[in-house]
Amino acid sequence: MALLYKRVLLKVSGEALMGGQKFGIDVSVADRIAADIAEVRSLGVDVGVVLGGGNIFRGVAVASRGGDRVTGDHMGMLATAINSLALRTSLMRIGIEAVVLSAIAMPQIYESFSQRKAIAYLNMGRVVIFAGGTGNPFFTTDSAAALRAAEIGADVLLKGTQVDGIYSADPRNNPAAERFERLTHEDLMKRGLSVMDTTAVTLSMENHIPIIVYSIHEKGGFADVLKGRGRFTIVSDCHA
Repeated sequence: MALLYKRVLLKVSGEALMGGQKFGIDVSVADRIAADIAEVRSLGVDVGVVLGGGNIFRGVAVASRGGDRVTGDHMGMLATAINSLALRTSLMRIGIEAVVLSAIAMPQIYESFSQRKAIAYLNMGRVVIFAGGTGNPFFTTDSAAALRAAEIGADVLLKGTQVDGIYSADPRNNPAAERFERLTHEDLMKRGLSVMDTTAVTLSMENHIPIIVYSIHEKGGFADVLKGRGRFTIVSDCHA
């Protein structure tokens, strides 16, 4: 079956890395996500990855308790750097060459991000993991994913979530929630569906990048989506 996309950006929430734990990184989950990425790489697809940091720290939690939002967001950026190191380790362990490019300078650990460097590594066949969000406070890792997708010329932005698509409400709490097969970027914003923040959706819309939401917990789901199989919701410029 022909692949629908050649270069993709995968956004994985930090919470997905917890597995059944309440905090931190479940190595077996990181290994499974790495295996899914390896499967997609074997198909000849260029893969960039952005990881959230919510399994370790959420910057907005500091602000909600009266703390400094900027400091909190910087702490959240460091959490994404930890997750990026874990995923790179899982990928390297199975023979997949991966590099982490950080929006925050950490030369002893990672290379600093630049668009040219990211594209060069992708062209070399390496998985590129983008750490540190956008490098700026007040922006989510969803926004970072949309930004990096635009910068590397990704054909699609995939968001691996806890459920198999976009629903009108959390189906884990509301069994009657409506599931959507296809939406436009404008639909997403008008309906107030919180799968991604407005900045991320706007960036994707302006750069004509479709968003696909699928379950990160389905083994092989990443490759299936790129082949047009499995369960997912696609957000694009039109309903057709």
